[in-house]
Amino acid sequence: MEKVAFIINPFSAKKNYQPFLNELNSKVKDPVYYISESIEGTNEFILSHFSEIDIFVAIGGDGTISTVAKNLINTEKVLAIFPAGSGNGFSNETQFGKNLDELLEKIKAKNSRKIDTFTVNDKLSINVSGTGFDGKVVKEFEKTTRGFKNYIKVSFKTFFSYKPIKLKFFNEEYKQYNGKYLMVNIANTRQFGNNAYIAPHASKSDGLVDMVLVKKFPLTYSALFAFRMFTKKLKDDNYITYLPVSEIEFKVNTKNWHLDGEFNKIKSPIHIKVQPASLNILI
Repeated sequence: MEKVAFIINPFSAKKNYQPFLNELNSKVKDPVYYISESIEGTNEFILSHFSEIDIFVAIGGDGTISTVAKNLINTEKVLAIFPAGSGNGFSNETQFGKNLDELLEKIKAKNSRKIDTFTVNDKLSINVSGTGFDGKVVKEFEKTTRGFKNYIKVSFKTFFSYKPIKLKFFNEEYKQYNGKYLMVNIANTRQFGNNAYIAPHASKSDGLVDMVLVKKFPLTYSALFAFRMFTKKLKDDNYITYLPVSEIEFKVNTKNWHLDGEFNKIKSPIHIKVQPASLNILI
């Protein structure tokens, strides 16, 4: 496996990456790996090994995967994943599990395919990004020790106090959707992570993203919303609108965004643009 490199985020998986590294060393002779100290360090590692490496394996959550992917966009280099995050939405959607033997078999087979990505004001996203309620949740969630239980706690606490954001479209055909929303999500795949399907019909290879507009709903609707989200049954109704788009511009009165689960400050106006078949991923 001289043409494979493993990039480990030491802060993922509750900061316990050593079992993975031990198993890797026991199954791969002299593996090329890098324990990331920073995003800049990861970028430098990929750049310095770009010519001799064909497959870059990201070991971490969606944020780690996105960091690695940024360096591989519109190239023939291949992204592979060993999920080690709190939600693992993108790895769930691309059929990567926590079995190293299965991953090594995929690497040996070297089969890959191109999938879409998209940008939010030129910032890359590969899975689901958003603003409003979930952007605030991610900001508060990053202050905790992470984990699904903490995510639920932060979500409930934030929901009752959060004021809807104001959304205004530039495109004439979408101005009918101007208004106040609990959250706005841009979905390249179906789920946030933890099998929470915000966009059950999204596809990562159709040249489109699903823009999901969610109005603030009453407490009486919350159980139904949660049930539908975890059973892949969310759909257009009085509170949810789906807009499949390849490119769109709009304003929101907040700078709080999450990109693949990582908090970001992004100023309006917002420009969303799909990059079709831009990322080569192992299958």
